[in-house]
Amino acid sequence: MRLASQPPYSWRADPQVPVFDETIILVVMDGECGLCSVTARRIARLDKADRVRICTTQAALGQGLMRHFGLDPDNPDSWLMLQDGRARAGLDGAIWLFPQLHAGYAPLRALRLLPGPLRDWLYARVARNRYRIFGRKQICALPDEALRRKLIG
Repeated sequence: MRLASQPPYSWRADPQVPVFDETIILVVMDGECGLCSVTARRIARLDKADRVRICTTQAALGQGLMRHFGLDPDNPDSWLMLQDGRARAGLDGAIWLFPQLHAGYAPLRALRLLPGPLRDWLYARVARNRYRIFGRKQICALPDEALRRKLIG
């Protein structure tokens, strides 16, 4: 999904976005999705440098950021990654995030070669069927210590 071009740190001027630590990588994802729950746990395990925090789309911060970037927090296509003032949504966010966390994910960078609309289409197919395929599972339900440290908002 293509985000409208915004200047870096544009959310600072948006009163609907609560203040947060901008020095971290922030990932905003659905807190009720089984796939997102698994992904959040994977991020927590891979983030050895403790640079990533996770916020659900149901939290005030998640809601504010989603709306700021023109995304519907209730839409299953919504996944957002913020780093160094820039926002990336959907598959683009994952392509940028995971190779930073572990070298084993470096091949994901090859997906950048696909046209944006194709990346968006692939992400949307999974996102729109995520509850049916992966079920519903609370990210916050009995999180382990590693995940608990990552959750904000």
